[in-house]
Amino acid sequence: MTTAGAVLASGLAGSSSAATATPKRGGTLVGTWGGFEPQSLFVPAGGGSSPYFTSTKVFERLIRLTADLKFEPVLALGIEPAEDFRSYTIKLRPNVSWHDGKPLTADDLVFNAIQYWKPISAGVTLDALQTAEAVDPLTVVLKFKVPVPEFFLKSVLAGKAGLVIPKHIYDGSNIITNPINNTPIGTGPFKVKEWVRGSHVEYARNDNYWNSGLPYLDKLVIRWWRDPASRSAAFEAGQLDIGTFNPIPAPDIARLTATKKFVAETKGYSNSAWITSVEFNQRREIFKKREVRQALLHAIDRSFIADTVFFGRARPSLGALHFSNSIFFTKDVQDYPFDVKKAAALLDAAGYPVKSGSRFKMSLVSAGWFEENVKIGQYLKQAFEDVDITVDLAIPDRATSLKRIYTDYDYDVAVSNNSASIEPIPQTTQYYTTDGIVKGAAFRNATGYSNPKMDETVSKMAIETDEKKRVSLVHEFDKLAASDAPVLPMVDLEPVTIARSDVRDHSLTADFMGESWAEVWLDR
Repeated sequence: MTTAGAVLASGLAGSSSAATATPKRGGTLVGTWGGFEPQSLFVPAGGGSSPYFTSTKVFERLIRLTADLKFEPVLALGIEPAEDFRSYTIKLRPNVSWHDGKPLTADDLVFNAIQYWKPISAGVTLDALQTAEAVDPLTVVLKFKVPVPEFFLKSVLAGKAGLVIPKHIYDGSNIITNPINNTPIGTGPFKVKEWVRGSHVEYARNDNYWNSGLPYLDKLVIRWWRDPASRSAAFEAGQLDIGTFNPIPAPDIARLTATKKFVAETKGYSNSAWITSVEFNQRREIFKKREVRQALLHAIDRSFIADTVFFGRARPSLGALHFSNSIFFTKDVQDYPFDVKKAAALLDAAGYPVKSGSRFKMSLVSAGWFEENVKIGQYLKQAFEDVDITVDLAIPDRATSLKRIYTDYDYDVAVSNNSASIEPIPQTTQYYTTDGIVKGAAFRNATGYSNPKMDETVSKMAIETDEKKRVSLVHEFDKLAASDAPVLPMVDLEPVTIARSDVRDHSLTADFMGESWAEVWLDR
């Protein structure tokens, strides 16, 4: 098990399983994911799962996290902390070039640290970054105002916010407010050839890739289909080779894998663990009351959601951390077992008895970007009506859902989703901290919840360099999150990747969907 003192492993071979045969070069891989086509194709910050999915085939990180939670080098050969953890020395890999032939240097890294990573992370990750200094063409020293835990920093650099972009392309542009770039220049194994909106993006092999011999593929195509059933049909028609994050209807998984032409793999998601949650808008008087929030949690049958909506490919959540988080997960948190009578009694005690057939009226918004959210919204409407609440249900499209929940705060209760990394700061904690409240910023604190004790606990987590003490602080955070209940993680998803049986060496890292896919090959 990797701890906060983990060091970079040598080499780049996937470590969760050994290759079963000698990799073959060539061929075209067609891939997809279980969501929709993004409005923009490349967002360096990885602001959404689908832009992140496409961006990471072009842009790379300094390091990545393996399936067994060890950090290994990509663009950086080493990231070493000082004894006081107030500075880190980063050694870049030599002889790495951007797609336009210019070399990757320490100046690029300084630019990323100060002009890119720090601003997009303000308040939640690298806000403590003080300076970034290039001490030679391949070495950078990052200095911080406070101690920064090693696992925390490396997780950020190995995560969605850690993609490295070229200074000579982005310097002088407003990469924070306008980061979209649909003709990107990166260091990755693939170059963008074309994007046909409404259909696909095609990548070609980067023949000058720094990792000699990779990628194995000649061409990679990311294609989008409107619905899961269409993806199943595409697999059967030979039009699709691999799909990540639940690309097809759950009942089709057994049918396709029974043919032996396809495999289903649940590995490759531990650092991108998805949770479906319900969020309470505390700008509304009724939902300011913790007792009301807790009462409504008892009205939700999370086992029903896991078994029926997700066909058993999910499990009831327990606390803010996904059950697969083997470093920080704890069972020692307040739970809310399904109990309609208890929910009704708690609502009575909170001052909301049934009057004229209803306790109060609720605006329920279920984000319509996943098919399962549609079904969950319909179920929750019935569940809340069972405790005599009048429910106005809306299931908007993606753009409208984002606006209503995270910009306009136009909801009482919302169904949303988040992808959590092993490291809880910032992806998990920003749903609960005061500085996570950023109007218009998606997948952060839209509830308006603010508790000084919570803020203090997370602040301590951000600077505690002793591993055991830090784990204890995370458990304190999780207990408080569960008892205050501004957000209820309803189910922890167990995502699945579907692939043709001749697609090899996939799902070998902690976040396969967000890797470059340089090592994937076709046994044809």
